[in-house]
Amino acid sequence: EGFIKGAYRKFNIKSTELTPGDDFAMMREVLTRRFKRLLKEQEEEANDEVPVFDEKADDDEPEATDVPDLVLIDGGAGQLGVACEVFASLGVSGVSLVAIAKGPDRDAGRERFFMPGKEPFHLEFKSPVLFYLQRLRDEAHRFAIGTHRAKRAQTITSSPLDEIEGIGPSRKRALLNHFGSGRGVTRAGLSDLESVKGISKAMARKIYEHFHDKG
Repeated sequence: EGFIKGAYRKFNIKSTELTPGDDFAMMREVLTRRFKRLLKEQEEEANDEVPVFDEKADDDEPEATDVPDLVLIDGGAGQLGVACEVFASLGVSGVSLVAIAKGPDRDAGRERFFMPGKEPFHLEFKSPVLFYLQRLRDEAHRFAIGTHRAKRAQTITSSPLDEIEGIGPSRKRALLNHFGSGRGVTRAGLSDLESVKGISKAMARKIYEHFHDKG
């Protein structure tokens, strides 16, 4: 069968305490949110209750209509360890965990697999199982990259820079690419703004004064 794209879900990281790029912390948050909701729905179903979801809950909290038999983790022993910790803390059972680490030089076919209580192992290069797992991983990457691009496009479309006269699409794109976000621009110093390609000293001062001379 093909992939059930209607069942795809994305999570927006909520924690404000995470260090940017901390994959372990982000994985811990996502797995905790996903399986907390799963366990809650299972409990409500067992008690013949009608699920009552918090109105403040994000739309990206997946409904647990199906309990997974297997969770695949993109990573190695460290990522697998995080998943095991989450499952243990929540009391999740009956769900297998496998982490898939890229092979040397990211060569397809040389992936290493990690499972709790087992030594890392490889699958035969021509194994249908290996091919299928590669497809799953690549599809997850495709979906994640597409989501990231969509959010980045949305950020470029709407930002605090829209309030400043003289900031067109090209200047806005240059500023966002340089500082990473609209918030980064609002916090930038004058000399930093002047260093952006395509931003004159006069425009840099205009941007700086817009966000700093408020009183």
